[in-house]
Amino acid sequence: MAKKSRKQQPGGTPATVALTGAGTTFTVHSYDHDPSSPSYGEEAAEALGVSPDRVFKTLVADVDGELVVAVVPVAGSLDLKALASAVGGKRAAMADPAAAERTTGYVRGGISPLSQRKRLRTVLDASAGSHATICVSAGRRGLEVELSPADLAALTKATLAPIGRA
Repeated sequence: MAKKSRKQQPGGTPATVALTGAGTTFTVHSYDHDPSSPSYGEEAAEALGVSPDRVFKTLVADVDGELVVAVVPVAGSLDLKALASAVGGKRAAMADPAAAERTTGYVRGGISPLSQRKRLRTVLDASAGSHATICVSAGRRGLEVELSPADLAALTKATLAPIGRA
């Protein structure tokens, strides 16, 4: 069986290539990433001029020994207890950053919920549904993709649940 390459393909990142391949409507937004910025998500919201409740960060957590992706607004934080409950688990903790990078194929601050090296269960915060479009990482620091929450949920097979805290 041929091994699927995760290298950046001509014309985009694995995330944007997957969106194009799926025929999904999306917009790519780029900005100059500042390595000294304390928050990748807040930096993206400010650089793009988008409300922080419409820019979502992709976090990887360990729920009872299984890595799970949580997609929550950068304006708040992840409720680990709610995430565990959303996937039928008991305990959740943030995943080791090296394990998150190795498993997703993306670097911290550029982890996209789309087209990860290994498909992980994904939970999208329910607040996403109150927006026509949201922004998530396109797979590289300084690159965001804007798409409908319904398309993101469909492509990642995400569960929608209230996992974010204001």
